[in-house]
Amino acid sequence: MSNVLAHKVDFTVVIGVKNANPNGDPLDSNRPRVNSDGLGEISDVAIKRKIRNRWQDMNLPVLVESQDRIPVGEPTNLRDRLKASEQVQKVLAGVTKKQPVDRYALMAAANASWIDVRAFGQVLPFKSGSNDGLDGVSIPLRGPVSIQAAYSTDPIVIREEQITKSINLEPGSAKGSDTMGTKAVVPFGVYVFNGSINIELAQKSGFTQEDAAALKEALRTLFVNDSSAARPEGSMAVIKLIWWEHDSQLGQLAPYLVHGATKVKNPVAIQKGELFADDQGRYQDADFTKVEVSVEDPNIEGLHVEVIDGF
Repeated sequence: MSNVLAHKVDFTVVIGVKNANPNGDPLDSNRPRVNSDGLGEISDVAIKRKIRNRWQDMNLPVLVESQDRIPVGEPTNLRDRLKASEQVQKVLAGVTKKQPVDRYALMAAANASWIDVRAFGQVLPFKSGSNDGLDGVSIPLRGPVSIQAAYSTDPIVIREEQITKSINLEPGSAKGSDTMGTKAVVPFGVYVFNGSINIELAQKSGFTQEDAAALKEALRTLFVNDSSAARPEGSMAVIKLIWWEHDSQLGQLAPYLVHGATKVKNPVAIQKGELFADDQGRYQDADFTKVEVSVEDPNIEGLHVEVIDGF
């Protein structure tokens, strides 16, 4: 493909959180994720889910769709979704008991069919017994786009609020309408995550310049159409997207140095010894516009940076 991405890309995304649960931990009653250092965390899986959702909003083909976003009538499992692709159907048409599926042709068909497969890769392990050409197939596809988990710049405070359930779920339930529950939010926090596009893998998967542009836009608008009870509209936003493009496949500078060029200052960062303090006044006037983001451009020839306002 002539428009396959041919130069290294690195990026950094700065996220603001106000009175929201950015990523619940299922092992901790769905409270906001926190690591052992007290820093808030958003898993890379959660970030990729949001990127896929944005691509779907852009009418781009996505293999791994969220269950609630799969249109009525479309397959809900990967095996049937894979077979729904015309490119994949052509590969499977020649499969017989004596002639198993061509792994490389199947990989190429999957990459050609869905942007998330070209970007992130996908593991395709299938059981035997269906006689559909995919029996016993186990193919790991590697993608060029790597996303790191997001961590807050400073230790976070978690505020818990008591809520009540106003209706019984089942007939004859003994529980009353005053059943108590807990809702946990981060009153204010600033999170940062980094990522890169590897050109050797981009050439193998066919990840194009247009795909990179779609990724860039998805990152800029990461929280569009993402609102929920845990993340009300406007409670999470991309403050800045820092997009680095190199003039070579390897890159002009090591990724850790490129990512480290972005400096972020949280205006209401808590100090040592205040980890569990929950001073309402501290966060009342906190605002995403007050977060300070600076980029130390190393001014290396062949390395170009673009600082983009998020949404």
